Amino acid sequence: MSENGGYAVYMMYQSLRLHFISDSYDYFKYNGKTNTTKESFLTHKNKYSFYKLSRKYSLEDCRDFLVSNFVRQDFHWVGELLTPEAEDNYTNWLKTKQSLTYTFENDITYLFDHHKDFISVKSASPKLYDELLRHKVTLETVVILNDLMNFLPMWEKKIDDDIIWPTWKRKIKKYTPFVVYDKIKFRDIVRKYL
Repeated sequence: MSENGGYAVYMMYQSLRLHFISDSYDYFKYNGKTNTTKESFLTHKNKYSFYKLSRKYSLEDCRDFLVSNFVRQDFHWVGELLTPEAEDNYTNWLKTKQSLTYTFENDITYLFDHHKDFISVKSASPKLYDELLRHKVTLETVVILNDLMNFLPMWEKKIDDDIIWPTWKRKIKKYTPFVVYDKIKFRDIVRKYL
């Protein structure tokens, strides 16, 4: 059991968790650095969970594992990351990542088939946001569409829900740099339907 492996996962966990729960911390801006210390790791009551994760995944895969779980649900302690549910989150995230073009195209087809205007806020919330909450479209699709169309500032002004929307708004913003895709190809997919 490598102490450095467990500590590296601990540092990554702390920085990614902070990235997804805080408006002010940015994982990329601070290069994943936080003010965690080796002493705080060694006295952490769940340090063996970090060792387990370091044995199970490479550091790069561990980052993906953590991201996949932070965007799917809120984990309150590291032990929850050792459950079958966390593993399922990661597996489903990998499937979405590997078939991102297919998933995006299916989501776009669904949106254009069911809604003429799914981005604007005409009622309480945009149809795209409603479909995200109903799990009819993926978070990745919303992130990509926002990256292409930049509708989030409009949504921030017009959506007046102060209970659920702030969490989703942060999730969309914080997840954006982790979604890697071919911008020209995905823009062309959207243009096919316009």
